[in-house]
Amino acid sequence: MSSLSLEQRVALLEAEVARLKLQGASTGLSQKPWWEQIRGTFKNDPAYVEAMRLGREWREGQV
Repeated sequence: MSSLSLEQRVALLEAEVARLKLQGASTGLSQKPWWEQIRGTFKNDPAYVEAMRLGREWREGQV
């Protein structure tokens, strides 16, 4: 690739970015961050609430 000019390299990169964007759109990938996609997954889950309580208790004990 080092024998290509800067313009050729940029054109190749632009084509690859366009291909990746199309691939993402065709697979239905969301533009939201992963943490927004899973938000609410554990709503009203007693095991999750307990895990958060235990984690908080452990962190507070580390200080």
